[in-house]
Amino acid sequence: MAAVAGVTGPTPGAPGPAAEPPTPDGPVRVLIVDDDPLVRAGLSMILGGVPDLLVVGEAADGSEVPAAVAAYAPDVVLMDIRMPRLDGLAATEALRALPRPPEVLVLTTFDADDQVLRALRAGAGGFLLKDTPPAEIVRAVHRVAAGEATLSPTVTRRLIDHVTGPGTGAGPDPRRERALRLLAGLSEREREVAVALGQGRTNAEIAAELYMSVATVKAYVSRLLTRLDLNNRVQVALLVHDAGLV
Repeated sequence: MAAVAGVTGPTPGAPGPAAEPPTPDGPVRVLIVDDDPLVRAGLSMILGGVPDLLVVGEAADGSEVPAAVAAYAPDVVLMDIRMPRLDGLAATEALRALPRPPEVLVLTTFDADDQVLRALRAGAGGFLLKDTPPAEIVRAVHRVAAGEATLSPTVTRRLIDHVTGPGTGAGPDPRRERALRLLAGLSEREREVAVALGQGRTNAEIAAELYMSVATVKAYVSRLLTRLDLNNRVQVALLVHDAGLV
């Protein structure tokens, strides 16, 4: 099978299903990025056996990600952090700067607070540890593809502890001030939805709590992303935490 800049999969521009653009009714297209070939093979086996998921390519380093995304048009990039030339955090930041970026799900053996926060602030839609059961990884790919946030339970607990813990100084907190300023421009209803996102609520849970339809919640989430100039609901949740609202 031909390779592109170290990326396994069909040759860019060649005919075949992996080179076709995604369709709304087609399977979720997944690109696997990890420097360990055994990990890539294992993830390919796990995801390849799911009817509505399609592994369209692999990359062995973050530096190969732009070429791989251009070649295979994935919906979700399953991204490792530790890689030899360009790490997954820098690759995620670069991807999210694209006009129409794929969703990113970070899958790693490391859950250091700074890595979790950097990945999520860069626009990753989720953060899972590599010891996550296969069925949970499959569910996470589906959720991220649908615009839902997903975090390993241990990561969620540590993240909440980190962003809601006591400050290190008595002076002004620029991040908190910025978050409060951005959120102050929202309507009362938009603010309620933002706080619910900060509490980790799903669309269905927000709909039930605020007496809305799920479609209305989705519309509010889209509006929040536009008004706050953010990439996904995880970043809205982080902003709410920064503001100290949850």
